[in-house]
Amino acid sequence: MAITAELVKKLREKTGAGMMECKKALVETNGDIDIAVDELRKKGLSDASKKSSRVAAEGLIGVAIDGVKGAVVEINTETDFVARNETFQKFVSEVAKLALDNDENTILEAKMLNGSSVKDTLVDNIAVIGENQNFRRSASLSVDNGVVASYIHTALSSGLGKVGVIVALESTGDSEKLNSLGKQIAMHIAAAKPQFNKDADIDPTVIEKEKNFLTEQALAEGKPAEIVEKMIEGRLRKFKEEIVLEHQIFVVDGETKISKLIEEQSKEIGAEIKIKGFVTYILGEGIEKKEENFADEVAKTIG
Repeated sequence: MAITAELVKKLREKTGAGMMECKKALVETNGDIDIAVDELRKKGLSDASKKSSRVAAEGLIGVAIDGVKGAVVEINTETDFVARNETFQKFVSEVAKLALDNDENTILEAKMLNGSSVKDTLVDNIAVIGENQNFRRSASLSVDNGVVASYIHTALSSGLGKVGVIVALESTGDSEKLNSLGKQIAMHIAAAKPQFNKDADIDPTVIEKEKNFLTEQALAEGKPAEIVEKMIEGRLRKFKEEIVLEHQIFVVDGETKISKLIEEQSKEIGAEIKIKGFVTYILGEGIEKKEENFADEVAKTIG
């Protein structure tokens, strides 16, 4: 059977594997796509352990919301191309839904719709798609009364993108209004990137580290020791305004503090609103990526 470009393209779209791998598999299976998929999987499984050492910093953030519960996951791949693969996207979406009821200690063993565990399905994906993939992290939030809202920045499809935020609002107020408010706050969090919800949540080591830095900075400026303490106090206050959600200025209107916004919205819906917590995932954040120079690229091309 003649192996056409259209047939290769069809197999590539189905599996996400490289064009040369797809062409070779089709030649070996005389153009039978179903058998070619199996052959790619078998070959990939034997190579999966080798691929697992390669850096995976692309991929997708997935978010799932179910009323009073919400979850966010990050699953990494080596290239952005795989993140646009339909099979991979469905996988991330399903894992996000599983994260609603499974934490990081149990989710890899959780069963997917195909009957396999998340861990085994991930290995299968590495085998078929031909790239290292890694389940990196997950988190969830829930409330007794209220909503968990979400926002995805640079979304590729529903609930999938490069930045994902979930925020939990505790309230007995109207859920539709709470959802609208929650989405706006989630959008604000994605833009302003607060580290903590309120002052009481701040890690003391963060403040101590900043205080030491500001002290050294003030002394280096030649300020008299007697006024350094007052300067530090003011600068720490400004620092908290930058990293604590309740002190930040709402990006939507550029003038209202988040704490004031919550107070106003509580009056409007006739029920107290509390931000119970939030989680922000930025794709690849903190993953050390290998940077190759031009000479490396040329060597790869001619090698």
